[in-house]
Amino acid sequence: MVNIADELKSALESLVSGAGDIVATTRNVTKDNVVGLLRAGGEVAGASLGMVSQVVSNGVSAVSQVGGSVTNGAKGLVSGAVSAVSEVGGDVGEAALEASKGTVRGASSVGADVGEVAVSSVEGALHAANEIGSDSGHLATKAVLGALNAADEIGSEAGGIVRKALLNAVALPHDVIDALLTGKTE
Repeated sequence: MVNIADELKSALESLVSGAGDIVATTRNVTKDNVVGLLRAGGEVAGASLGMVSQVVSNGVSAVSQVGGSVTNGAKGLVSGAVSAVSEVGGDVGEAALEASKGTVRGASSVGADVGEVAVSSVEGALHAANEIGSDSGHLATKAVLGALNAADEIGSEAGGIVRKALLNAVALPHDVIDALLTGKTE
């Protein structure tokens, strides 16, 4: 597996001083790495998309290690992963789900705020949807589900933090989030 952590660390070192855009850098490095991995694997199927979560989790660790904002990095990581899967013709919804899982798991492992990272992950999925011309509601739904699944796996406290953060985030589509959290649709 390509070592995204090393590549991200190298790319982000210039950003620590504030001389660059962490979202764009994490997005571009993630996209390049995921495209390479999926093309090397040949078939873009569910099993190969599962590696997206691990790649993104490693990316969170790299951002943290160089002193970057894990919250901002999460947006770029998810956006890059979804864009990469789109480029190789894969299921972008599953990519959003797996990438969001990876950011929340990664945030938990480095002690970052899982709620803020979950919100940024959904923002990253929305950014990718706009960029690739995909259904933003579908990608937001998948990203929310991925973040919730990962948070619930971590524990009930993390699950509660993520739910509260998603419900309180002004920039997210509340109809999607409310429906997922309550099971009710309008």
